[in-house]
Amino acid sequence: MDRYLSDAAHYPGGHTAAVSVPSTIGDVPAVVRQAKTLLAIGAQSSLTGGATPMGETVLSTEKLTRVLDVGPSHITVEAGVPVAAIQSVLAARGAWFPPVPTFTGATAGGIVATNAAGAATFRHGAVRRWVDALTLVLADGSPLTLHRGEVRARDGVLRVPAADGAIAVAVPTYRMPHVDKVSAGYYAAPDMDLVDLFIGCEGTLGVITTVTFRALTPVPTTALALVPVRSEADAIALVGDLRREASVAAIEHMDGRCLEILREDGADRRYDVAFPDGTALALLLQIELPAATTEAAAFAEIASAFDASVDTPLARVCRVLAAHGAFEDAELALPGNTRRAAQLLAVREAVPAGVNQRVGGAQRDIDPRIAKTAADMIVPFERFGEMMAIYREGFAARGLDAAVWGHISDGNVHPNVLPRSYAEVERGKEAILHFGREVARLGGCPLAEHGVGRNAVKQQLLRDLYGERGIEEMRAVKRALDPSAKLAPGVIFE
Repeated sequence: MDRYLSDAAHYPGGHTAAVSVPSTIGDVPAVVRQAKTLLAIGAQSSLTGGATPMGETVLSTEKLTRVLDVGPSHITVEAGVPVAAIQSVLAARGAWFPPVPTFTGATAGGIVATNAAGAATFRHGAVRRWVDALTLVLADGSPLTLHRGEVRARDGVLRVPAADGAIAVAVPTYRMPHVDKVSAGYYAAPDMDLVDLFIGCEGTLGVITTVTFRALTPVPTTALALVPVRSEADAIALVGDLRREASVAAIEHMDGRCLEILREDGADRRYDVAFPDGTALALLLQIELPAATTEAAAFAEIASAFDASVDTPLARVCRVLAAHGAFEDAELALPGNTRRAAQLLAVREAVPAGVNQRVGGAQRDIDPRIAKTAADMIVPFERFGEMMAIYREGFAARGLDAAVWGHISDGNVHPNVLPRSYAEVERGKEAILHFGREVARLGGCPLAEHGVGRNAVKQQLLRDLYGERGIEEMRAVKRALDPSAKLAPGVIFE
């Protein structure tokens, strides 16, 4: 039973009345009807405690792994199908699912429930944009099938089809931040589609059983570039120009403290990367090239990149790097060099792994109350420099050691405290609440990718973002669809 009692956030106190593992989607309505309270889980990769049970019956989707339908432009799967399996099935048909989150073990139901996003959201959008249809089970156990475009809000009201007639749901009136990633409570827009109400609801309004995603063809060929940069200002200017290149799908960011962690842990040597003296931070570019691009063709593009008559995606990216003085120190992993590409991706993943190792060590050796203290915030890219200054000043004023990494291409990075005492955890939470207010002032969202879950700081960030009125409007939606608060109680709001 222990494996069902916590998610990736290691939220404390997980316990459950029972665990149900339905083998077919037809079994789900009875499980929902019989439970007093219920928490649906997938891979439990949540970083918010949202997939940690606090006494509810756990409904695991681990056996709901059937691919129901697949074509060149869509795939329909059960809720427990991992993202990696979706990509594999599509790839066999020359198609792909663009909005892939960083963790490809996440399940279809989970990424829809949280409106997951990732590195390439800048280019391809979050999961919401790619959902065409859902089947779910409401709190009373009644199944509901929704297709995008069939039911839209009218006069501020959504009418949800139900066994005893339509349920009227008032659309919340708060204004959601206008940025690429928003995972902050219930979606709301004047003429919104009913499908969107359940995307990002974190399992509090219904249990997702099947999803139809849109897909694209053909599958692009990917190249990576690791780019050392000498200052944050230089990095922001470089990224600003790279964002204009249609082939650049994602740009990852690792600040100076992240590079120190790589050196301290030996990850730079393990993956054979070297950063020149004076490197302040590093960028990792993901470049999507035409499907037929070979390694030899990519080499030829680079060789002729500075011939003005050559107008290819890779040549244009090389010219942008050169214009910013970053071409000479950049390392490219070209199509076909899968081993080097995997190493460069591993360098980026070694950063959060190193931070988590330090937090775990402090929890073990210093104070068991120490926990991961991090934020997940996004601003419009033109305000990114201001947000980073706010992070640095806020951490320095509180005497905190911190590392910042993430998705600079869409203005979303993750500031993480490296706590040396429980007092620093408390000061870190104070800093994150301050950051959330400042990010909202800059037109951003303090809850970008990971949702709200049970995390008290994130729930406070949600209250700060929408105010008590906004939270009450969300509660009204919850009461309309789940009057006994059966589904995921305590997730998103207390």
